[in-house]
Amino acid sequence: MKNNILIFILFILLCSSCIFISSCNKEPGKGGNSSIKGNIWQKDCGDKFNDTIPYEHAGADIDVYIIYGNEVSYGDRIKTDYEGDFEFKYLRKGSYKVYFYSVDSTLLTGATNTPPIPEIAIVKEVEITKRKQTVDAGKMTVFKAQ
Repeated sequence: MKNNILIFILFILLCSSCIFISSCNKEPGKGGNSSIKGNIWQKDCGDKFNDTIPYEHAGADIDVYIIYGNEVSYGDRIKTDYEGDFEFKYLRKGSYKVYFYSVDSTLLTGATNTPPIPEIAIVKEVEITKRKQTVDAGKMTVFKAQ
């Protein structure tokens, strides 16, 4: 009986130390109580890219992706709301990359491209440094061909 109690106590101590050690080394990603938010503003351009339509508005329904730490592929994807706002919730401390796709704005100066116009990823690196933190990725611009 004493051996069973001793084994049980050792098992509890071993398990609690494993939980403690693994909780100290959590990688960036879901499972925390921090968040990253931002806003996307949309500029509409002519389909030949040599005439910019003077129309700007909130970037509604834009796909926004997040990469956790040094991962190769994205970990989550959301859409912006009607005001261009987005928020990734329940994140742990660490480094993140938030990105979306936009028409390449460097082609806006006198280019005579015809559709399809190439898109590029607009990437913003963000760092969460503490628990219960909301990091603002800021206002970013997406260019769309119309």
